[in-house]
Amino acid sequence: MTDKTFPLNTGQRIPALGLGMSRRLIRLQSGYKLVDGAYCYANEDEVGAGLKEAFDAGVKREGRVCVTKVWNTYNTRSLKALGLDYHWPILMNPEAPDGSRDIIRTHNHVKLVATGKTKAIGVCNYSKRYLEQLLAEATIVPAVNQIENHPGICERNLSSAAGDCRPVQGEGIHIMAYKPVVKIAEKHGVSPSTVLLSYHISRGSTVLPKSVTPERIKQNMVLIDLDAEDQKLLQNYSDQLTKEGKLQRFVYPPFNVDFGFPDKS
Repeated sequence: MTDKTFPLNTGQRIPALGLGMSRRLIRLQSGYKLVDGAYCYANEDEVGAGLKEAFDAGVKREGRVCVTKVWNTYNTRSLKALGLDYHWPILMNPEAPDGSRDIIRTHNHVKLVATGKTKAIGVCNYSKRYLEQLLAEATIVPAVNQIENHPGICERNLSSAAGDCRPVQGEGIHIMAYKPVVKIAEKHGVSPSTVLLSYHISRGSTVLPKSVTPERIKQNMVLIDLDAEDQKLLQNYSDQLTKEGKLQRFVYPPFNVDFGFPDKS
């Protein structure tokens, strides 16, 4: 299941499972084909050194997806720090260093893609409100939108008309997710974390777990196929939290800005 990929609106495919890089630790040798980082983690030089070690050890650059999240003006800086010839894809944060909204319409990304230094561009922490603003102006539709998503904070405003918490398909924007489960875990004889990671993939979203523990990084690659009963149980849990106004968000960027998500606006 860790070899599963999803199609992007660019015609390319992105791995269903990736490794969130909050530190230098690189485990491409363990089988991960997608790593995700960010300029604001202040570790791109270290991550770049880790990537170089992996490639020098024989890991092929081809087929490996390196995602970073930067402000639009910092693309070249991040590329150099990571020691890469290109990103794949690059995610633009919606908040500029000067405090203004920094959405794609203010930058010429046609030229950026044409340079070959990024295979695709996407966005991060975009609510429905800002996606609508962006799509009205953007020359290039984002390939991905990286958000917090899990049974406790099912983003209905970014879901299909069916209201089942699946990603929006109308514009082909793929969801990348960063962060009764015990009952399902016991049923399958796996850990609760395995259930949560598998939950995203069963919904068609790429998931990016973070860990600095080698054994856990390896364990996160063990995924299962959730059946219809499992998915219904998790959906009912999300529905109940929504009804009671008890959504549980664990990761929210400390940028002091309204990202437009209903539970935070």
